[in-house]
Amino acid sequence: MLRITVTTLPERTRIILEGRLCGAWVAELAACWRDQIATRDARSIEVDLEGVTSTDATGKALIRTMHHQGASLAATEVMARTIVDDTSPDLGPAAT
Repeated sequence: MLRITVTTLPERTRIILEGRLCGAWVAELAACWRDQIATRDARSIEVDLEGVTSTDATGKALIRTMHHQGASLAATEVMARTIVDDTSPDLGPAAT
């Protein structure tokens, strides 16, 4: 299961993910992402991966796509950092 929480502030939108980013849940996140970028610049969106407990290749590919479209990725826990590092090696260790 994956919980997706969207928090919109005047200057930034935050998508908070909690749980497993795999299987059918990837399609749910993709739909959420499409909804968000339809109304705002992707560069103003932050994806919080802190609560992600596991992901499959499709989930990582979606996170990579979101990042390449402009989203920033936030993570500090080991699992989340691993996802960010695997998905976006260009971010380096300082990205949060």
